[in-house]
Amino acid sequence: MDQYPSSPKLEIDASYYNTLDVDSFALMLKDPSYCYKFYWLEAIVGLISEGVTRTTFNEIIDEMICNAWYSVREFHIHLSGLQGDGQVRDGLERAILKLSELSDLPANASRVEIRNEIRRFREELYQAKEQLTHMVPYRALAGFFASAGETVDWESVRRLTAYVRNFNQDRTSLPYIFGESSRLKKEVIFHPDWIRMIQDNTVSILGWIQYEKVKWLQNNNPEVPGLVYKLAPMDDKMRKLAKVRKLWEGVLECREICDIFTGEPMRPRQYDIDHFIPWSFVMNDELWNLMPMDSSLNSSKSNRLPQWDPFFERFADNQYTLYSLIQERPGIHKLYEGCWRDNLHSIWAGQELYRPGNTKEAFCTILRKNMQPVYDSARRQGYEVWIR
Repeated sequence: MDQYPSSPKLEIDASYYNTLDVDSFALMLKDPSYCYKFYWLEAIVGLISEGVTRTTFNEIIDEMICNAWYSVREFHIHLSGLQGDGQVRDGLERAILKLSELSDLPANASRVEIRNEIRRFREELYQAKEQLTHMVPYRALAGFFASAGETVDWESVRRLTAYVRNFNQDRTSLPYIFGESSRLKKEVIFHPDWIRMIQDNTVSILGWIQYEKVKWLQNNNPEVPGLVYKLAPMDDKMRKLAKVRKLWEGVLECREICDIFTGEPMRPRQYDIDHFIPWSFVMNDELWNLMPMDSSLNSSKSNRLPQWDPFFERFADNQYTLYSLIQERPGIHKLYEGCWRDNLHSIWAGQELYRPGNTKEAFCTILRKNMQPVYDSARRQGYEVWIR
């Protein structure tokens, strides 16, 4: 069953229906073969909203790389899934991975930094970028041609360029036409009426593109949780670790807890709260995935996975100590209750893991049963294992 409601209709100011074929515009994202169709239209709308009236394939593709960079680099999102041999299908994702190999850009690099590196490695990226121009710029207009009952010859870029120009003159105004240059230098010229429509409805159009893009990405990354939150950097204020830290502080006052990686006892107020399975994959701060960790190691681990063996067993031991004190000490239980709002949303954790009466064996079995599939999904998605 589809987890999404039916696609919302693109809402455009009714006055534009008299002069522009808005219904065909709404078909620009229909039946995509690859994700970069979404990023193509998103880049165009962004450029038009900034007052750009004409541009080039090269500039649009640079925008596409900037828009997709964070999702691919930080969260290992596959824009169009993988081929049968495990290779990346989407040309935009390949261009991003190529730039990542060439540069030392971080996942959260700014648009200015990304553009600078694209220019720096212009020659090395040329083939990957040029491949993105082969069909999508033309296929994105297919809805306009179909609405007019036209049969299109998709085999020749030269004939397509002429066809688009003639169609724009003889029938209805297209959002853009093409210049005579070739490859990445090819011009994209926006129609004045479409410029006004897009500028007047930018928020609605971008919201529609985002909705359709998230549906596509989720279908091509079925094991990735919280994908809708992985399209742009999130505010650190969304992290909810303060109550968990207070809980572990209470535990450390009662019992010795050793760092699972070093084996050394944790010293109160001299540690970080970290995720066993990286936050960038699970996108939550659930208590069952959090642990006190030596601060000096946290940055080294970063968003990589710890080795399952032997570290999960040590992690589970610490979690059971926490669980035992929650059951035994009213003060610790009160601190645990303080975590309910922000750190205890998983139904299985409330109904199984933290219920009273679990033996250590039962507790660790429940924890392993629920965490290992998430860990394995992160591995399949491409998360690296941190070798301690």
